[in-house]
Amino acid sequence: MKKVHNFNAGPCVLPEQAVNNAIEALKDFRGTGMPVISVSHRSKEWSAVMDECRALWRELLNIPDTHEVLFMGGGASLQFLCVPMNLLENKAGYLESGVWAKKALKEAKGIGNAYAVASSAESTYNYIPKGYEIPSDLDYFHITTNNTIYGTEIKEDMDCPVPLVADMSSDIMSRPVDVSKYGIIYGGAQKNVGPAGVAFAIVRKDILGKVSRHIPSMLDYRVFIDGGSMFNTPPVFPIYVMYETLKWLKGIGGVEAIHKINRKKADMLYAEIDRNSLFVGTAAKEDRSDMNVCFVMAPGHEALQDEFLEFAKGKGMVGVKGHRSVGGFRASIYNACPVESVQALIDCMQEFESLKK
Repeated sequence: MKKVHNFNAGPCVLPEQAVNNAIEALKDFRGTGMPVISVSHRSKEWSAVMDECRALWRELLNIPDTHEVLFMGGGASLQFLCVPMNLLENKAGYLESGVWAKKALKEAKGIGNAYAVASSAESTYNYIPKGYEIPSDLDYFHITTNNTIYGTEIKEDMDCPVPLVADMSSDIMSRPVDVSKYGIIYGGAQKNVGPAGVAFAIVRKDILGKVSRHIPSMLDYRVFIDGGSMFNTPPVFPIYVMYETLKWLKGIGGVEAIHKINRKKADMLYAEIDRNSLFVGTAAKEDRSDMNVCFVMAPGHEALQDEFLEFAKGKGMVGVKGHRSVGGFRASIYNACPVESVQALIDCMQEFESLKK
């Protein structure tokens, strides 16, 4: 069977160890004689998984006691609504750095006064806005740290005069984060920490309970805090795979270790894009993402796009076609994407170049 190199943007490659352990749990979950998808979410065996999974989040990101770790349904898209429902009383500011940031802002506008403090829309979001000032009278300021479609990333924890809210769907656990600087960090699991079907939210407790509106229970962070993320039946299997994924991450040395690996992978691939005569990167170099590497055919070679995609497919490259809204190519090199796969893509690019010279 031909080796497959998975560069899908999400759902994406997961650690083999996590997948295999999840398969075993589907056969017999912790000696219960039942698959993990059939046990009661109120059982002591499942409660232990929830506790252990939360503990791994706290350990790996050094999450302080001021913050709670929540597991919720609906993905990051529902969090776009949860955030303003829980925090927006007067006005909120958003950094519009990509499509997902724009969608988050749209949801907030449906709740109250929310606007873009800065935007890179005029340049098709190929850079992270800079030089803006965050107003001190905002209820919160929202950023999207990694823009999967356009391949840009905020890699530093900014100082913010108001509660900072971050959608970290696609770069959580890929680098160290000072959680104390954030009011809320949220995201869908299906990039670095598990499969689709569960969202995480790391919430600073003291910023809640300040809005005058009624918050529906399923959108209220306080309800999920009080219920231990089990106000309703949680998405058990996605949480279990998340738990196994975080065990794998801890086993290889944690966030510090994976950050070094991720930097190596990104540096390798960007170096080839910059060297190869057939390709060119699309994101501003200072803002290039370590998670989603976006590139296109170089000027004069645009007609080769479909041919390269077919060539890459023949070499086992999966998921390298760019997002439908921008075209070109995108290699998503999340935590579980091995260095060997990145090298295989580089070899593929070099071989294609040699054939076209």
